[in-house]
Amino acid sequence: MSKVIALLGRADTPTDAVEEYCRYLGEALGVQGLPLAIERVAWKERGWRRALRSLRRRAKGWRGMWVLVQYTALAWSARGFPWRFLRVLRILADAGARIGVTYHDVEPYAGARWIDRLRRRVQLHMMHEAVHLSDAAVFSVPLEKVSWIKPSCPNAVFIPVGPNFPTTGEAVSRKRVSNGKLSIAVFGITGGASTQREIEEIVEAVKFASKHLNGLRLIVLGRNSKEAEVEVRKRMSGIPVELEVLGVLSSEAVAQSLSRCDVLLFVRGNISTRRSSAIAGIACGLPVIASEGPETASPITEAGVAFYSRQKKSDLGEVLLQVLKDEHYRTTLAQRSCVAQQHYFSWTVIAGQYAEFLRKQHESVASYSNLR
Repeated sequence: MSKVIALLGRADTPTDAVEEYCRYLGEALGVQGLPLAIERVAWKERGWRRALRSLRRRAKGWRGMWVLVQYTALAWSARGFPWRFLRVLRILADAGARIGVTYHDVEPYAGARWIDRLRRRVQLHMMHEAVHLSDAAVFSVPLEKVSWIKPSCPNAVFIPVGPNFPTTGEAVSRKRVSNGKLSIAVFGITGGASTQREIEEIVEAVKFASKHLNGLRLIVLGRNSKEAEVEVRKRMSGIPVELEVLGVLSSEAVAQSLSRCDVLLFVRGNISTRRSSAIAGIACGLPVIASEGPETASPITEAGVAFYSRQKKSDLGEVLLQVLKDEHYRTTLAQRSCVAQQHYFSWTVIAGQYAEFLRKQHESVASYSNLR
């Protein structure tokens, strides 16, 4: 294997977590002797007919190479109906490429409306068929946590995602500038219908902690943080907590900003090994406060995660207070995050898992071809 292609669909804005994932993975794979190049199927800009014609032309030069197709439903469709995703895989197969599919969406979308049920059926069909068409399927959560695939699937493997910035094996160095304040980080607001709920949870938790501790600072950064700033400041009015809203930052600035904090609040759904914004806190050696869900499993549970219950209204604030108030507990959680980062979530470790799995699958496919 001399080169790997990462094939992406539509770019996300204002930041593209999948592209960042591929960029940092590529840097680490290069050290493993597997240089990675990023390519796109620009169907949104050029239309599907022209985009697929361009893919056929480029794929002629990819014979025998691994092409890792990055799957999210919205990367390959406008509204979550990725009908043409399988056409992309068949073009690669016809060109003689080794096909890998990296599942960033590991489950179909939820919802109770008829359109949601139809979308879910389409997505499940596409994900199933993609596993059968591929030589390798990479899942960002443990296979036993994926509802529609058997853990024994021979061409499937679990590899967690890394943070949104480059790492070494160690946690990113923390350089705290406290000025007597304990800093609470929130990295990213989901946006859309989830915005109000997330802001309310964050503000209520910080408000609860501020009643028992003086000198707190809340730092909100990342996607949709600037869009939510007016509402956050409105709700934080009268609460004796210093507020910083930093917006979308460079990868290096994200790492620097998180590293000067004491704890990360993660309220964007349940924590799992595919939530890079939560893993960013782990990579910076932070305690992470989050809720458990169907995808929550090792190795995320080995990091310094303090769990709260979404069913108990005041629980997020109580857990936040416990972490901030108990320095020994906070330090223990931080140390666990550092160890988890070194063992599971550094790009060096992730790239090593990719390299080993791709070589194994490459040799398996080559052996089968020789037997034929």
